[in-house]
Amino acid sequence: MSEDVMDFDLFVIGAGSGGVRASRIAAQLGAKVAVAEDLYLGGTCVNVGCVPKKLFVYGSHFKEDFEAARGFGWSYDNLEFDWQTLRDNKTQEIERLNGVYGRILEGSGVEIIRGRATIAGPNLVAVDGETYTAKNILVATGSWPREPRYPGAEYVTNSNDFFFLHHLPKRVIVEGGGYIAVEFAGILNALGCDTELVYRGEMFLRHFDGDVRRFAAEQIAEKGVKLSFSTDIKAVEKLSNGTLQVTLNAKAEGAAEQVQTRVVDCVISAIGRTPKTRNIGLEALGVNLKPNGAIEVDDNFATNVPGVYAVGDVIDRFQLTPVALAEGMALARNLFADQPIAMNYKHIPTAVFCQPNIGTVGYSEEDARESGHEVEVYQSTFKPMKHTLSGLQEKTLMKLVVDKQTRKVLGAHMVGPDAGEIIQGIAIAIKVGATKEDFDATVGIHPTAAEEFVTMRSPRA
Repeated sequence: MSEDVMDFDLFVIGAGSGGVRASRIAAQLGAKVAVAEDLYLGGTCVNVGCVPKKLFVYGSHFKEDFEAARGFGWSYDNLEFDWQTLRDNKTQEIERLNGVYGRILEGSGVEIIRGRATIAGPNLVAVDGETYTAKNILVATGSWPREPRYPGAEYVTNSNDFFFLHHLPKRVIVEGGGYIAVEFAGILNALGCDTELVYRGEMFLRHFDGDVRRFAAEQIAEKGVKLSFSTDIKAVEKLSNGTLQVTLNAKAEGAAEQVQTRVVDCVISAIGRTPKTRNIGLEALGVNLKPNGAIEVDDNFATNVPGVYAVGDVIDRFQLTPVALAEGMALARNLFADQPIAMNYKHIPTAVFCQPNIGTVGYSEEDARESGHEVEVYQSTFKPMKHTLSGLQEKTLMKLVVDKQTRKVLGAHMVGPDAGEIIQGIAIAIKVGATKEDFDATVGIHPTAAEEFVTMRSPRA
């Protein structure tokens, strides 16, 4: 097929973070670009992920803010919450953002094709009966909630549908131990739901620093979330009154397995997300996939099939919006501006918007030691200034992991209010190789919690 008669230079399947960024940059560089989407512009992040989740976190935290206000002289009566208002205002904001994404794409010269796209052959994309030719095809279809496999799973709400619940449940079980599950449990608990987090592992948030995990668990439990670790859901049964009977299997270390039951109004499954690659023509074309469905790509995001690329959640490197954005931009500049791709996945900052928040960048203490570093650890736990009057018991943890020989700060971790905001700035210092002495020489902003990162002087014994 002659390249000079093809419909598009780049055809993107999926208008999520990575796909939109790649489309826009490619079009700005002079490429003729189309993007196909059968759900919503903006992908998971905008519609059923980061954005609505953060809005729900804001909404849920007001109750605690009102409680804290009493210590500062404020009083109130008849405090009420309306779930439908929060839910519907969130949806209205997401619809506004959908429109923004559409205008951004169209303003860049990208053709938006509504419908489900599949790869029909080399350089061929089919969308609802129409076939298009493209020199390059980018798969950026994102991920989808992993489905539980126990009896009664059909009665369980997945992490997408959580954002559209008709009613706020009085009693709820959240299943999972990653970002999504921990954040959802915090939101529901703060909104007044009787909330239990059920996780099969011994401690949630795998791959995070051990002190962060333990401290966060203490703070989350202190706020009222029941944490049931080393526990599996074995079955869910819908009762005649519409409630759900959940059978649990608790397997604490050194003890016999114990079968327990709960009756709740809702079970929300947040056990992870899998690459959304089924039935889009990849297997027929011979694109190599990993066992979990993720697309195998090289350092230039190219698959084993010439002209087919993939970025974002579908390659399952880091399921984070900023990573997908960076990948999409790098690919577009490589294809249409001959800029070499040099993605660096080291020291990616991230946040968990549980309550209190977690922010982290760089090595955990465990990873630093396993990587051969001789480390010093600087750590501080304190009550935030606000809570000296609020009467609330929430505490903050800050931690620096330092290489003892080079003095470079290898990792920074925080559990506490605005952790994500604070760690974003710290990430710059770690990215450029700042030492502990650089931190020590930095003047703190007083009075702030953030200044603790530049005032910790004595390493932990």
